[in-house]
Amino acid sequence: MKKFHYALVLIPLLLAGTSCKPRQSAYKQVYEAAKEREVQQTVSQPTTVIKEASPLPPMEVSVRREKVEPVYPGDAAGLKRFNVVIASLSVKLNAESLKNRMESEGHPVILAQNEQGMFRVIVASYDYKAQAAARRDEIYRIYSAKGNTDYLKRTYGVPFNDLWILERAY
Repeated sequence: MKKFHYALVLIPLLLAGTSCKPRQSAYKQVYEAAKEREVQQTVSQPTTVIKEASPLPPMEVSVRREKVEPVYPGDAAGLKRFNVVIASLSVKLNAESLKNRMESEGHPVILAQNEQGMFRVIVASYDYKAQAAARRDEIYRIYSAKGNTDYLKRTYGVPFNDLWILERAY
């Protein structure tokens, strides 16, 4: 009889334990929502191909044009017209953390914020598009040739094969 009572108690507990779905953390939900908004904004924003005169050979490179402002006043002098962006983050603390990690390894980084509140993590800034494109390609070649893209994704949390160029609108 006792076994029967134990079975009656144990069956509802097992059913209750297996029917509950694990809940996602609040951080993950916010991150996924911000990523979805960014994807929707990217789709809605046209990419343009700009041709211009520069000291380097002419190149056709697609860029995204946005109005961005430096987060820190000290970065204002370094923020030029064409910028190589490695990450776009919606949380300032995450952008600052990535900036600090990269700077501790010797990479100069500028944080800029667009009108939608996204923080752009910029690793290179130039007056000419061709210079920015060359730097973007160089960064990608350096890390992909050494097989370091997985290391960089684990270390910094961003895939370095997703570098893009931002044209600063004034």
